[in-house]
Amino acid sequence: MIGALMLDIAGTTLTQEDIELFGAPQVGGVILFGRNIESAAQVRALTDHMRQIRPDILIAVDQEGGRVQRLRQGFTLLPAMGKFGELYAHDSQRALDLAEKCGWLMAIEVLAVGIDFSFAPVLDLNDISDVIGDRSFARNIPDIIPLASAFLKGMKRAGMASTGKHFPGHGSVKADSHVAAAIDMRSYEDIQQKDMQTFIQLQPQLDALMPAHVIYSQVDPNPAGFSEFWIQKVLRQQLGFDGVLFSDDLSMQAACVAGGADARIQAALKAGCDMGLVCNDRAAQCIALEGIADLPLPNQERLERMRGQIPAIQIGTELDLGDEWRKIRDEILVFKQQTS
Repeated sequence: MIGALMLDIAGTTLTQEDIELFGAPQVGGVILFGRNIESAAQVRALTDHMRQIRPDILIAVDQEGGRVQRLRQGFTLLPAMGKFGELYAHDSQRALDLAEKCGWLMAIEVLAVGIDFSFAPVLDLNDISDVIGDRSFARNIPDIIPLASAFLKGMKRAGMASTGKHFPGHGSVKADSHVAAAIDMRSYEDIQQKDMQTFIQLQPQLDALMPAHVIYSQVDPNPAGFSEFWIQKVLRQQLGFDGVLFSDDLSMQAACVAGGADARIQAALKAGCDMGLVCNDRAAQCIALEGIADLPLPNQERLERMRGQIPAIQIGTELDLGDEWRKIRDEILVFKQQTS
């Protein structure tokens, strides 16, 4: 069974404490960070060990491309998604072709080392946000939708579920919600007609969403990830979205409005998230776990859709995933060099 907490670990192998924690019924997932990565073979050994202890665990990573990619040593360094947006302006067909290939390449490498999914793609606008920038495909919605759609197609072909983030849009608020409270003062109509359109139009291709730790103060006093209005009313009822909802990291500064780690994860689950992330703070993870120990397990059928098609392969000293992988990797690397 899959629990409602996604946590992380400190090192490149599991400690005894990690192993004991993995036994808690409400642990459902693990997210890997750069500190957990030494090589492709080491990551595969780590994920295999995790599944040996907890066979149904979901393993995730942030492998978006550009400045947000945790798998670096021994993996393809992908361009930022904004590079496809720049190309799209003058060669839309090539941009769509490369975006699809990049989605496939990212997913095939992540799956090869035993990770179920990457929290990708970013569907926010590249507008005024300090934290989004070129993590976004483009500065306008009509360009983001086809590019993200192509990237999603590539992920799906590789056998990976997708997570659109950060609903209903983080691009139009300046503050970085990792370190500050982020408040967007626009009306619901403005957000719905602008930022939300990427999520609405790409909904059929999305397996999961991650709500933003942003307060849309004209709409609801709670950040979107703690808001029954955004999650139940807008996402589940109005849009009919039945995919997984992951809270963004509940250790982020903008999440602290909800209180301690136990109160935060309770608030996220009560609002309608399926799984809450608590990262970079083992004490907070334990408090969160205690806070949800007596709650029912989340929707299993829904979470099960996030399981990746992980190949039964041995990883050697270097990643080698065949002819198509080599060809596409080289094409993406040439594009990255041309645009850097």
